[in-house]
Amino acid sequence: MSLRQIFLIRRNQINLKEALREVAIILPAYNEELTIAATINAFFEQLPQAYIIVINNNSSDATAEIARTTLKNLNARGKVIDEVRQGKGYAVRRAFADVHADVYVMADADLTYPAERVHELISPVLEGTADMVVGDRQSLGHYKNENKRPLHNFGNWLVSKLINKLFSAKLVDIMSGYRAFNRQFVKTYSILVAGFQIETDMSLHALDKRFRILEIPVEYKDRPAGSFSKLNTFGDGAKVLLTIVKILRFYRPLLFFGWAALLFGMLGLLAAVPVFSDWIQYRFIYHVPLAVLATALELVAVMSLAVGLILDAISYQAKMDFERHLLR
Repeated sequence: MSLRQIFLIRRNQINLKEALREVAIILPAYNEELTIAATINAFFEQLPQAYIIVINNNSSDATAEIARTTLKNLNARGKVIDEVRQGKGYAVRRAFADVHADVYVMADADLTYPAERVHELISPVLEGTADMVVGDRQSLGHYKNENKRPLHNFGNWLVSKLINKLFSAKLVDIMSGYRAFNRQFVKTYSILVAGFQIETDMSLHALDKRFRILEIPVEYKDRPAGSFSKLNTFGDGAKVLLTIVKILRFYRPLLFFGWAALLFGMLGLLAAVPVFSDWIQYRFIYHVPLAVLATALELVAVMSLAVGLILDAISYQAKMDFERHLLR
């Protein structure tokens, strides 16, 4: 029996559960007038009882009007929420705060993700075997073939390698925008990013807080003709890497400040080489500025290590508090 057949069987088995539990489909949309109607129709066809929430993220075209008309014509449960602060992070934050459901599905409104695979994403959440399910675009090779921006492929690979190394994980698609979550994940996730680094931040949060993550391979296709991506390869890539640095500083402070301490310590030793040479040969220090610099660098190294140890203890206490919060 194929994996696809197994998932279809599981989907049929949870039809009753779906009827008893609320599912919300979150569609952040910024200038998606060409694709928003088709995206809503596709998800409505798969989950007609779900709430379909379109977050109109300050669109300057007819995205909001088309979304409202489409929902009305389908007689679908759902609405359009306006979020004027620009950025996908703001849009998702608004949805997670305003929408209350048992299962949340997040997808882009550009027809790049297959709506028919939504059952496979929500099944593990409904069954209680995963807190976050990610639609993996990489394993089947579709993203690499469909994506016309080589630097995006390299960026995805680099970010995945960094995060998997830092958190001892084996995730394949860190930056996928097609995900399903349970209520506990959504209502305990503090969104502090504004833009497209939201997916990376979600993955990092799940890894740090030990939520159960499951990746399911899905198809991916590029945007239809006439529809343009809002991603900026270098700008958004830099933001994602900066997010990783921030997460390291906040959640792995000992590692972050430990490396800083090592760097300053090595620089201090390098600056002290002529000073040691003076003392060994002449029993007098001629390179006084270098001696001052070496001392300052070593002091910074010691302070960095001390800060790392203190913040690591605070981070550990925060994790304990979070676990107690989940239990409550």
